Amino acid sequence: MDTSITKDIAYCQKLLRNNELVAIPTETVYGLAANIFEADAVRDIFKMKGRPLFNPLIVHIHNVNQLETLVEYVPKAAEVLMQNFWPGPLTLILPKKENVSDLITAGKSTVGVRMPKHPVARKLLEGLEFPLAAPSANPFTKVSPTSAEHVASYFGTKIPAILDGGPCEVGLESTIIGFEGDTPVVYRKGGVPIEAIEQLVGKVKLLTQDENAPVAPGMLLKHYSPNTKLIISEAVDEDIKKHANLSIGVISFSKKDYQNVSVTKTLSKKRDMSEAAKHLFSALHQLDQMNLDLIIAEKFPEEGLGISINDRLERAAY
Repeated sequence: MDTSITKDIAYCQKLLRNNELVAIPTETVYGLAANIFEADAVRDIFKMKGRPLFNPLIVHIHNVNQLETLVEYVPKAAEVLMQNFWPGPLTLILPKKENVSDLITAGKSTVGVRMPKHPVARKLLEGLEFPLAAPSANPFTKVSPTSAEHVASYFGTKIPAILDGGPCEVGLESTIIGFEGDTPVVYRKGGVPIEAIEQLVGKVKLLTQDENAPVAPGMLLKHYSPNTKLIISEAVDEDIKKHANLSIGVISFSKKDYQNVSVTKTLSKKRDMSEAAKHLFSALHQLDQMNLDLIIAEKFPEEGLGISINDRLERAAY
């Protein structure tokens, strides 16, 4: 396949200054990036992805000082979270300034901002005069990309450049936190476990579904979806028997293989939740290319990153 994969950061910076789209690596997933202050480039993100305009985008920065140009104020709880999780897989929903386009925020008075940790993303951002809007670099509702090759399989050379930063370390999108007064609200479960957030700012409110006017990305019921039918199972062996006439692929937390299936993708033989999260989307991509009849995904323990993994599987299965 002819692709536009490159490691040339300066070339990608030049494209972004010329209002072109560039797919960029982050520690969570690969993003489809554009200058936040160029409306036509931002519209191109929505067109490329087939993403509805009511679904807001996340702004990526490299320095906390950039917040002064983007948001009206930062709640104390947000400051605590920034100090502990930035740079990293945490997005904060904050009151926006007027210079942040309604196109990015879907007309809302708030904007999602995060500071990625990936060294290539940071170097790219540090050399630009503007922040980047960058939702995941995949067609709307499809499985998120965690490698440059995943992006290329979706878009090929339709994107002027795919900046290769290797496989994503976290492998799940950022956790998204907003605020209702002083109360933190989780709008998307992600790469920072909810328990870690609550240890710092107390009990959070969960509000992770909205089909009509989502405050943040990742709130739609159908998302992260392979073309192959997927079900979530608490009893994988029994579900394999129920579908014995089908070609089946299994996503397993730690078990190496299942009988009477075409393939088993084991996410972490040592039952490490971070390792499992890192490999989840890659496993979905691989199984989806095998012309299977069914993917059976083992339900994960509802703790730590297992909560975020189950969230992705539930939306993939919807």
